[in-house]
Amino acid sequence: MGGNSPCASCKLLRRRCTKDCIFAPYFPSDEPHKFAIVHKVFGASNVSKMLQELPVHQRADAVSSLVYEANARVRDPVYGCVGAISYLQNQVSQLQMQLAVAQAEILCIQMQHEPVMPTSQTGPDDEKSFLLQNSLPQYLNYGSSSNAIHDSLKRESIFGDMIS
Repeated sequence: MGGNSPCASCKLLRRRCTKDCIFAPYFPSDEPHKFAIVHKVFGASNVSKMLQELPVHQRADAVSSLVYEANARVRDPVYGCVGAISYLQNQVSQLQMQLAVAQAEILCIQMQHEPVMPTSQTGPDDEKSFLLQNSLPQYLNYGSSSNAIHDSLKRESIFGDMIS
């Protein structure tokens, strides 16, 4: 920025903000928390080196990523963003399992409502129909397990809000 209002990084580092300050376009003085957290996690020198190595058109995205990763590292110092990604992947897996159970239950209900045509010969299709109508429903009675899945999804996310 230079001159009158130093950027957030120069303010925090207590130095003069020059016209060619690498931080000025990405860390404005009205958002000091952005630079403070990035500086705390990565260090001003490392961030400066990263930004200098990138083409100008990619720097804004890099700063956005650094701010996101720094916030994640403060919340979860060991895993950072990877912890958030892993948590979300587990949640997707659990929801896919719930969806498969629900689809199987729907199929089972549909099969129960279909009329069965009595035949004198029993072939492979008749055996499948018999099994689906008589055996499958008892295996898909997930009254307690689906509640356990639902309860396991009700936990706090890494961002502090409740997930249901």
